[in-house]
Amino acid sequence: MSLTTAVLTGTVLTETVHARELPMEPVLYGVVAIVVFAALAFVTASYRDVANRHRSKADAYAARHGGGSEHGGH
Repeated sequence: MSLTTAVLTGTVLTETVHARELPMEPVLYGVVAIVVFAALAFVTASYRDVANRHRSKADAYAARHGGGSEHGGH
């Protein structure tokens, strides 16, 4: 056994001994990520079509202030 092999083997074994364990199973990280993304998707979907919910107010404001529909919103 050469000196290089002995040093590399010792380094690998030393690093393996001091490895940290995960606080939970690796599969649970995926489950947590899916739950977080589902919650964010729900929040995003809750803002769907918000502008059209207040269409009458927007039309009344445009009529009072002489605005037309030439701008078409944002």
